[in-house]
Amino acid sequence: MRICSLLPGATEIAFALGLGDEVVGVTHECDHPAEARHKPVVVRSLIDSNRMTSIEIDRWVSERLRNKQGLYIIDEERLREAAPDVILTQGLCDVCAIDYNEVVKASAILASKPKIVSLTPNCLTDVLSDVARVGEATGQGHKAEQVVRDLEQRISAVRERAARLSARPRVACLEWFDPIYAAGHWVPEMVELAGGQDGFGRKGEPSEKIDWKKVVEGAPDVIVLMPCGFDIKRTAKEATTLEQLEGWHDLPAVKAGRVFAVNGHAFFSRPGPRLIDGLEILAEIIHSEGFSRHRASDSVQRIL
Repeated sequence: MRICSLLPGATEIAFALGLGDEVVGVTHECDHPAEARHKPVVVRSLIDSNRMTSIEIDRWVSERLRNKQGLYIIDEERLREAAPDVILTQGLCDVCAIDYNEVVKASAILASKPKIVSLTPNCLTDVLSDVARVGEATGQGHKAEQVVRDLEQRISAVRERAARLSARPRVACLEWFDPIYAAGHWVPEMVELAGGQDGFGRKGEPSEKIDWKKVVEGAPDVIVLMPCGFDIKRTAKEATTLEQLEGWHDLPAVKAGRVFAVNGHAFFSRPGPRLIDGLEILAEIIHSEGFSRHRASDSVQRIL
């Protein structure tokens, strides 16, 4: 079987199911596990975010979407060479991955018609269901059941331990800083499972732009910075924007030194198995007294 994965989270699912050798095409963002970096790239981004500020990225993306223009491009020649039997893609977010309709259009050029598996998760349960769907589509149903069972056990372990703790701190998970976006989809659910209260993002709904006053009025006890596509170093650099906002230094989280930068694109933005690592990271951040800290500095870092 030949598989093209056009979504980093789907690539991680495929490798978790033992299908690494069958993956013959990925996106420019598919960097986990390390073996994925050596696969042919069939989808590239049209933006070089390393050369742009957060506000410039937001304006460029907004303008492209407003004009019904895509953010990614398929390398049709490499797609032909890959000749996939299965294409893993998504219909969740035009910002995170190539549009589903573009995938369907591009697949029409192939000599044989591949099976297109579109993943559209909005919560952790959906992500686990997608693992099962990929397993079914690739003949790895039994392995998928095992992977899902292991992930469910880890989720339950966090939920049960957090439930025994009395405090439930207010948590703000910020997915973008200029403008301010509160993380949505599965992140508010993860905060709840980890023993916190997220009054900023909406569970099961897309991340959304919010007024800074809402953050100030919400007085979060913990702030987790998780901009999509940024590593720890870039996140810490961009966070200086927040320090200029009125009321920042008066926030309980800032006063208590509980502002953390995390590797958002690795553990929070991608709907794949590593979201459970993200859940465990959140639990360690929110309840340091109840969860041991054992994460590397490239996963989470206290910045204030």
